[in-house]
Amino acid sequence: MSDEIKHECGLAYIRLRKPFSYYLQEHGSVMYGLNKLYLLMEKQHNRGQDGAGIASVKLNVEPGYPFLSRMRSNAPQPIADIFAKVGAEVQELKKYQHDITSHPGLMKGHVPYLGELLLGHLRYGTQGKNNVEFCHPFIKRDTQPGRNIALAGNFNLVNTEELYDLLNINPGEFQKQSDLAAMMEVIHHFLVKEDAENPNCANLVNVLQKAIPLFDGGYTIGGLIGNGHSFVMRDAHGIRPAYYYINDEVIVAASERASIRTAFNVGENEVLELMPGMALIVDDKGNYMIQQIVEPKERRACSFERIYFSRGSDEKIYRERIALGYHLSKRVLEDINYDLKNAIFSYIPNTAEVAFYGLVKGMEDYLNKIKVERILSWGNDFTEEKLTEMITRKIRQEKIAIKDVKLRTFITNDDSRNEMVQHVYDVTYGTVRNHQDTLIVIDDSIVRGTTLKESIVRMLARLKPKKIIVVSSAPQIRYPDCYGIDMSKLGDFIAFRAAIELLKERGLEHILTEAQERIKELQRTNQLHTENVVRQIYKPFTTEEISIKIAQLITPEDITFPTQVIYQTIEDLHDSCPTNTGDWYFTGNYPTPGGNKVCNKAFLNYMDGKNVRGY
Repeated sequence: MSDEIKHECGLAYIRLRKPFSYYLQEHGSVMYGLNKLYLLMEKQHNRGQDGAGIASVKLNVEPGYPFLSRMRSNAPQPIADIFAKVGAEVQELKKYQHDITSHPGLMKGHVPYLGELLLGHLRYGTQGKNNVEFCHPFIKRDTQPGRNIALAGNFNLVNTEELYDLLNINPGEFQKQSDLAAMMEVIHHFLVKEDAENPNCANLVNVLQKAIPLFDGGYTIGGLIGNGHSFVMRDAHGIRPAYYYINDEVIVAASERASIRTAFNVGENEVLELMPGMALIVDDKGNYMIQQIVEPKERRACSFERIYFSRGSDEKIYRERIALGYHLSKRVLEDINYDLKNAIFSYIPNTAEVAFYGLVKGMEDYLNKIKVERILSWGNDFTEEKLTEMITRKIRQEKIAIKDVKLRTFITNDDSRNEMVQHVYDVTYGTVRNHQDTLIVIDDSIVRGTTLKESIVRMLARLKPKKIIVVSSAPQIRYPDCYGIDMSKLGDFIAFRAAIELLKERGLEHILTEAQERIKELQRTNQLHTENVVRQIYKPFTTEEISIKIAQLITPEDITFPTQVIYQTIEDLHDSCPTNTGDWYFTGNYPTPGGNKVCNKAFLNYMDGKNVRGY
């Protein structure tokens, strides 16, 4: 994604089912669980680089000794920072005259994070600031073990204010900025009530069945209870991903299937998806159940997981990204008038590489078809040279762009900063024939268009192509997200700005004021959640008209040759990614009522000139 957005988070959960002595004997280390937690987190580091955290719970700890530990970091490399500190504690133990690292009981007593229950989290700052205090897991401490909880998740909630009102809590400044804080208060509230009825034997099914229906959002959450119970829970629409793996040694859950497969070296079918509305619940003895907590609703798993967020090492995601690129090939061929001799294909940034392979495969299939037709049309009228020339034709592919190190914004003058931004990418000179070749570059999605205009298009212009075509493997992003992606300001979206420009050009600005008045009326009657009024802004225009305007907006004024933008269609998106049908940022079809509310508030913010989030 050429436009940086902050998105998603990553969750890692491990429950050891054997004594630490078992892992020392079978795997050579009492650190087996922590080592696997580190792997799970590193294999998901793409999901969060603003911070990380881990929590552990130790079983059967003597009264008065700590059983719940937590460490968080917002260092530049937070995972490495956390586990370096854990490693330093272990190395310190080796300095003693009697090395205790091969003594499981002593190690458990001396290493705070050597617990049977482990929870890891990777954070992107979609809500709140990037201070370490906002990093998950959050914890609630109590003198009674069954009322202690560590909680982390991949989610956003859109009804945090209502949750605090429900519990009659007046949140402080920190709580207002953290939806995890609100979720924690709710779950802990019901946990305490359940523990009061069944001391240290609280039924997590009861707790979750009371708490979960109150949350409006998309989420996968993991929780550790001080008495040794734990859970991983997924929302009713399956918006956020969750997978698990169980054998007689461990119970594992994570946000991505491939991370579990790699960390534990298991096959695809051994890692299962935690289905919508379900919870993986583990008791203090290591027994587990997969329990329906809330009734599943229409599956609306986030399609951005397949387009961009999840690592492409998952074989299904890899194939789906190939399909996304392949579906675009017919449209690109039409727009270059099938002139492959004078077309060069590339991708920006690296995350679009797999979709690029799919796009090229579509071109190759077309070219091979043409080769067969031409050769058959010759009959016996051909020479070896003519045949060789035909069968050796290839799609022209080049590594056009190279991303240099991230430039620092130490220059405050806008003109100077723009000059620096232009050089985030560099080009491979000599790859394009001046004013003859059409340059087609694929991006996985286009959000703001800022990087395209200020850096990529200007950079590509140095190669002096005949034309630039920017291809997006995702459809036009038109609406805010409120389920884990930091896209909540309408004015940031290039598609929205294009629609506004078209309204102005065609004298349809009254649509803006009518939409504003309609939303204010809904607000007065407390009905903001019932209707997505922002759809009216796009209604007068075809997708192609908006794409043309977007192309104009991302083209610097001093670029004279044409620039074009081609977007994925909604239909081809769903055909490519059939199990992840969540498309509200493209269509405005939100899975929960809170989405409409956020979208409408975002529009009011735009009209009022407020550069704030919609929730």
